[in-house]
Amino acid sequence: MPRMKDERLIVGSDTSDDAAVYKLNEETALVQTVDFFTPVVDDPYTFGQIAAANSLSDVYAMGGQPLVAMNIVCFPDCLKLEVLEQILKGGADKAIEAGALLVGGHSVKDEEPKYGLSVTGIVHPEKVLVNSTARVGDYLILTKPLGLGILNTAIKADMASKDQYDAAVKTMVTLNKYALEALDGLNISSCTDVTGFGFLGHAHEMAEGSEVSLEIYSDRIPIIEGAEGFAGMGIIPEGAYSNKNHVGGDIEVEEGVEEVILDLLYDPQTSGGLLVAIDKNDVEKALESLSANTDNEFAVVGQVISKGEKAIYIKK
Repeated sequence: MPRMKDERLIVGSDTSDDAAVYKLNEETALVQTVDFFTPVVDDPYTFGQIAAANSLSDVYAMGGQPLVAMNIVCFPDCLKLEVLEQILKGGADKAIEAGALLVGGHSVKDEEPKYGLSVTGIVHPEKVLVNSTARVGDYLILTKPLGLGILNTAIKADMASKDQYDAAVKTMVTLNKYALEALDGLNISSCTDVTGFGFLGHAHEMAEGSEVSLEIYSDRIPIIEGAEGFAGMGIIPEGAYSNKNHVGGDIEVEEGVEEVILDLLYDPQTSGGLLVAIDKNDVEKALESLSANTDNEFAVVGQVISKGEKAIYIKK
């Protein structure tokens, strides 16, 4: 695709960021994104919630507030319309929670159901968060635990317990709105959300775009209960291997880091958390605010360092 250039285009496709940002005036910029996927759970209402939260996440990753959303629907003739109704209800309820207006959309017939949103949000042009401005010395905070791809694979195979299912769903339906609000006013240099490319895929984009390297503390990674056990059993989604093939050559792993932890770091996430680079002086404030305003597990998972031979260094 040709690279689009315009003096009002604050964020385009050059750095593989989470959404596009277009400046309207000195006070307002538009944030635009689109995302949809196939069901990760059987319950249609829950699927609608997860897909909507995942789509809305890209706006939050840019520091924005969602305003308007439109449905994107693929739906087969073999399923009852009540299933579609519940998918759309789940998406609508999550849009309402985000404070956005869901104003229609588009549907097509397809052999497999797919659902998501096209979302338009706003952000002040000087407060846009991007994935390519991390500063050396900043610390990295991850606002949701990893393991969603692995747990979703176990759920599809009927191997997950009810508690594990509930933990995965709770994580996926939680809007990143609350983490962003908790970090409001703090000195954040860079932000991205962790989704299909996995933690290391999105961290690699941040490192490359910022021309820095990242040091990741493998022993501090928050992990959803059960995911590490399933990873040890080899219950790994195909996307994790694709992510490893894509960025693994630019990652150095210290001896002693467990293989299951690496699997979790490559694991593709559905509606995952924010990965935030934040000034070291604001880390404690950030952790206190996240603790008071969010329910998901979070942690300081690394630090931004000067650019080395590799983009990412994983420490034991």
